[in-house]
Amino acid sequence: MENISYEKRENVAILKISRPKFLNALNTQTLLELNQAIEDVKNDKDVYVLVITGEGSKAFVAGADIKEMSNMSVFESREFSILGNSVFRKIEELEIPTIAAINGFALGGGCELSLCCDIRIASENAKFGQPEVTLGITPGFGGTQRLARVVGLSKAKELIFTGKMIDANEALNIGLVNKVVPTENILDEALLLASQIAKNAPLAVKMCKVAINKGIDVDINTGLSYEAEIFSHCFSTEDQKDAMAAFLEKRKIDKFKNR
Repeated sequence: MENISYEKRENVAILKISRPKFLNALNTQTLLELNQAIEDVKNDKDVYVLVITGEGSKAFVAGADIKEMSNMSVFESREFSILGNSVFRKIEELEIPTIAAINGFALGGGCELSLCCDIRIASENAKFGQPEVTLGITPGFGGTQRLARVVGLSKAKELIFTGKMIDANEALNIGLVNKVVPTENILDEALLLASQIAKNAPLAVKMCKVAINKGIDVDINTGLSYEAEIFSHCFSTEDQKDAMAAFLEKRKIDKFKNR
């Protein structure tokens, strides 16, 4: 792959958008490579957490590639939006937790990519926005749908209608990101969080993610019923047996077996 780099550190995978000359903008080729990389992560049962970041310190992803988009027809632009949405949805639906390490500009498609992730950590120099209306278009990779779910309807409308850019501290204040860290520490902080997650029982973490994602879209009684099902399912795993035995015996469990 030319525009995506893949690295694995123990049970944590790192996907990096690597088009620094173009501020890591997303073109069709990059989206197709990202789709393949996500498939690789999905099929690797030894990956417990995924970190997504951008190459360099200037940009996470500065948006979709405007040069490519500028001459698109109505049909081509629709296909481009469908491609981006399918890739981002695949990220969102991964069983494992995902962390966006946002190292600089996260505009348009970059902000939308971060919104697909479960947790967002921003560098101090990060900038966020959905500036599509300044280019005569709407967000096309899920911004009109996910931003409101994360920051609330009114604030999402303000950001999308104005196309304005906000800094990392404002993003933290409105709940767009979980944490702001020094720029030089962004990947280390993301990997530290990833390692904290990865040391827990992988099957339990996966089930927690599914329960939260399903429960947020249903009434509380349906959500609680689903929680009871996944809670009881944990008791069929070796990891539950080993962990509770270790607790009762006042010892630490060495490593979860993921089964």
